[in-house]
Amino acid sequence: MIVNQWVPAAHRGDAIGNSARRVRTLLRAMGHEAELFALDVDDDLKHEVRTFADPAARRGDLTIFHYALPSPMTEAFASLDGGRILQYHNVTPASYFAPFDPALFRLASLGRRELATLVGRVDLALGDSEYNRRELESLGFARTSVFPIAVDTARIRQAADRPALDEILDDGLVNFLFVGRVAPNKKIEDHIRLAEVYKRYVDAYYRFIFVGRFDVVPRYYSMIRALMAEYRLLHDRFVFTGPVPDEELAVYYRHAAVYLSLSEHEGFCVPLVEAMAADVPILAYAAAAVPDTLAGAGVQFAPKDLEYAAELLGALAFDDDLRTRVIAGQRRRLLDFGAARMTRELETVLRLGTCPTP
Repeated sequence: MIVNQWVPAAHRGDAIGNSARRVRTLLRAMGHEAELFALDVDDDLKHEVRTFADPAARRGDLTIFHYALPSPMTEAFASLDGGRILQYHNVTPASYFAPFDPALFRLASLGRRELATLVGRVDLALGDSEYNRRELESLGFARTSVFPIAVDTARIRQAADRPALDEILDDGLVNFLFVGRVAPNKKIEDHIRLAEVYKRYVDAYYRFIFVGRFDVVPRYYSMIRALMAEYRLLHDRFVFTGPVPDEELAVYYRHAAVYLSLSEHEGFCVPLVEAMAADVPILAYAAAAVPDTLAGAGVQFAPKDLEYAAELLGALAFDDDLRTRVIAGQRRRLLDFGAARMTRELETVLRLGTCPTP
């Protein structure tokens, strides 16, 4: 069977594109012909991702369309003759962007409206979390299921040789790590507020590291910097790296005492799986899809009480028994994202996608 996947953009380090490439590998191992097509392809991926203009993009017996933003792919997908599987990666609610970026507010608004145009025009609608599946169901999609993002954890486990970075991160400060773009739904301002509470009541020898783009929403990043100045926090205790290669990302995970997520909207949250793979204890605000992805692993809390979060952060950093128990639970959860389990779930998805809609 020819199983194609469509992604609007194929960028190195992008979670959706990385997942699609791993799914392609699984499909080929299962004996299917599998290709990946994108509207926009990074130069260093052009040898493995084909352009959407290629006529072969529309010749699949089954096509999996990864949806996260509006694009010309949406209507083209709805008109395909072969089987059509939608995989929904969620669209950040536009309200998060309203105070900071009118263009992103409009894009997010259009994204949700365009998603609704696919109701009744797909054979199967997948959420990569139960949270996303419920949203699809609420929109009126008749056949829904869950297929998680296929996370390539090998890039996190690599023993990268970066002695200069190792030396910087191993200077006696306790490293708290966040990975992802600096965007309003991620609530980076709550990390800053948490740092103020943490240094006052728990420990003054800390460092918060934010790995990922910080130029996506410039006004939001400026607000973060203004909040740091308001609290008179030491700027060298807050590191905004921008994008980093996989080898350096592995080093940041290796030196992290705790992975911290205070996000209020996630459709899946790939860094949670990466942190589990790196044996970094997780402290996460239990919102949106975070409880689905962790499934009881890590340490989750709600409501968002930052004094309580500071206590938990200190416990995860310094209580070796607690760290051991949390890491053991994360290792058990990580097995659910292994190749064998993903292959079984992918077989189910293909079967559902090729069955006639009742």
